[in-house]
This record gives sequence, structure tokens and C-alpha cells, in this order.
Amino acid sequence: MDEYVTLETILTDSVAKKHLPKAGYNHAVTTAENAFELAIKRNVCPDLATKAGLLHDIGHTNWESQGEWDYKSYNDFDIHTIKGAERAHELLILKGENFGKAREIALAILFHSHSSPVSKNVKLTPLQELTSDADDMDKQAGGAHHNVEISFSKALQRVRRLDMLVCQQLQGCKDDCEECNQK
Repeated sequence: MDEYVTLETILTDSVAKKHLPKAGYNHAVTTAENAFELAIKRNVCPDLATKAGLLHDIGHTNWESQGEWDYKSYNDFDIHTIKGAERAHELLILKGENFGKAREIALAILFHSHSSPVSKNVKLTPLQELTSDADDMDKQAGGAHHNVEISFSKALQRVRRLDMLVCQQLQGCKDDCEECNQK
């Protein structure tokens, strides 16, 4: 198997460090962990799934009003899926990700939220559906899941563990699988 971009490489990048805290490191890492479990169950590439899970909310901006999360405005006007798909794609390409994999991850991010107008009437791929489901598994009322805090070092520790699990799964991956060879 060729070298691949790790979750640690992504998490430690300055772009990720700037944008992921807005949605919460805990939520990003938990969604990546959920994505890994779902990928195993659904026979979806765990490399693509965990990266989409980790980066799914990289497009978030602060939706605060008077120091509180403005969930109504977020639900009505947010376009984090659009911004996130673009940010994730650029980050992945800059880190050396395969172009086809970067595109599939970006599309999973684009379509992961039911509140996004771009995902209306779209038939989701298995990776896109998995990313949405992994995100939903960590949801809390009023967006509270974005406020569960963990330190960057704890997030990094969990991501390193997840990288090891993904690597183990990829040991048996065929190099000629369709998901990994999209150029």
C-alpha cells in the first residue's frame, strides 16, 4: 500500500487548527470515530470515512449572539457544508492526498447535513450517507455537541489511535479498489 495522508497530519495542519475548534475538537474526533465504526459495518473505505468525519464541520464559523450559540440563525442561514467541502478539499490536496479521494471526502462533507439546501433531493453515496450518520450519532439538542470541549492534545491522542486502526484495516485493502484509485 502506498503512503497516505494520516488524520494526525490533517489535525496538526494550521488550517485545521484554525477552523476545527469552531465546531469543537471533541465533535470532530467523535464523528471520525463513529465514521470508522460505521465504515467497518458498511464496508466503506475507513480511510475516506474517518477523514470525512474529522473534517465534516471544518466550514463552521461562529454563530454566536450575545455570547450564546444562535442555533436558529445557524439552521436558517449556515452554509458550512459548502465552505467545509472547499476547505477540506484544499487542505487534503496540499497535504498530498490522492485527487480522487480528496474529491470524495469533500463531497461527503458537502452533503453531510440535512439542514443544507445543497443536499435536498440528492441520492447520497454510501460514504456521504455514512458521514451524515456519523455526525448525527453525536448530535445534541441546540447544537450542544459543538460545545463539548477537549484539549488539542487529547484530540491528537484519539486521532493517533484512530490512525492505527485505519492503518490496520488498510493492510488488507486492495490497491486497485475503486475508492482509492479515483484520479
